Amino acid sequence: MRTSTRGAAACGARRPGLRIAVPALLLAGLLAFPGVLPNSPGHLGSLAETALPWFGALVPVLLGWAAMRRSVVGVAAALVPGVVWACVFLPGYLPGGDGARADFHVLTFNVGGDRTAPAEVARQVIGTGADVVALEKVPASAMPAYERALGAVYPHHVTANTLGLWSRYPVRGTANLNLGGAWPHAVRALVATPGGDTAVYAVRLPSVRVRADAGFTVDARDRSAAELAGRVREDRAARVVVLGDLNGSLRDRGLAPLARQLAAAQREAGRGPGFTWPAAFPLVRIDHVLLRGLTATGSTVLADHLGSDHRPVLTGLRGADGT
Repeated sequence: MRTSTRGAAACGARRPGLRIAVPALLLAGLLAFPGVLPNSPGHLGSLAETALPWFGALVPVLLGWAAMRRSVVGVAAALVPGVVWACVFLPGYLPGGDGARADFHVLTFNVGGDRTAPAEVARQVIGTGADVVALEKVPASAMPAYERALGAVYPHHVTANTLGLWSRYPVRGTANLNLGGAWPHAVRALVATPGGDTAVYAVRLPSVRVRADAGFTVDARDRSAAELAGRVREDRAARVVVLGDLNGSLRDRGLAPLARQLAAAQREAGRGPGFTWPAAFPLVRIDHVLLRGLTATGSTVLADHLGSDHRPVLTGLRGADGT
């Protein structure tokens, strides 16, 4: 009877540790290998990848649970996803960029439709010192006002639907790109930037939603992203910049066609996660600066007090070879 009692007690002591270890190791696996999560039903994999940094908030919960149960095994297990999270995300908090002087600066900003006033947006944009500016979700009725407000500083521009690209430098070879939606989701222009011409894309991919009946509605966005990736791949320009609201995190598998062939300025030269949406309390980075043939010298998410639900992103660029 004594042996049986001791065995039961030992088993009971181990069980809390095992109960904590199982979810802890599953969490560690998700953080390390999110791609193994199936994307059906409801594009669950894409949704998890979008929210991936926030899964780290579960680590303190697991540690608290283990501490309450006084489980050494539980504490050790809970630390595993913490270490994995640190390995995946902490490098992004280290100083980025090589300290070199930028040849020019680009800015992307989803102005949020009627939430903002053209004159106020223009004042903030000009104040950043950006040389090339992509504005998304500009109301068609307000486009002339934006053109007037920005024209003195940015004499070269191209617009299409709700997209606008303004530049201090001459622009040629402009084109509206139909990426499979009801309106042009991108405009492309060859800009005479310092050091050589740069193909600049101003982009706004289709919106996504989380719906109870359909899950994460990314189909239209994913198709447009794949189409855009094909256009960029075929672009003969040595230097390419994609600016805009991609309506998704680059960790989302739906944006993999772009992420595989272009470098993210935030990863190269930003600091921290660089979240841009929603502006009041950013939870995810959906506004991006993607590069080919260029190097980011710095990338900053700017504060927005104009009413948009997105934050602007300002990035310094130079030639990839340092010229």
